[in-house]
Amino acid sequence: MKEKVQEALNEIRPHLQADGGDIELIEVTKEGVVKVRLVGACSGCPGAQMTLQLGVERALKQRVPQVKAVEAV
Repeated sequence: MKEKVQEALNEIRPHLQADGGDIELIEVTKEGVVKVRLVGACSGCPGAQMTLQLGVERALKQRVPQVKAVEAV
């Protein structure tokens, strides 16, 4: 599942990079929780949590149905 999550992140990464940020995959738990680190402009952005939930989490769940949640670490 980790490989599928990484592939999905690679697909959405250009959208984050366009705003000066990026995302790193830290861990995928056996419960389906994806732990990521937002870097660059995303790390200090006030809208980062919204981007994480409405953008990243939604996209990952669509591409990898086993994903239950996305958390920033």
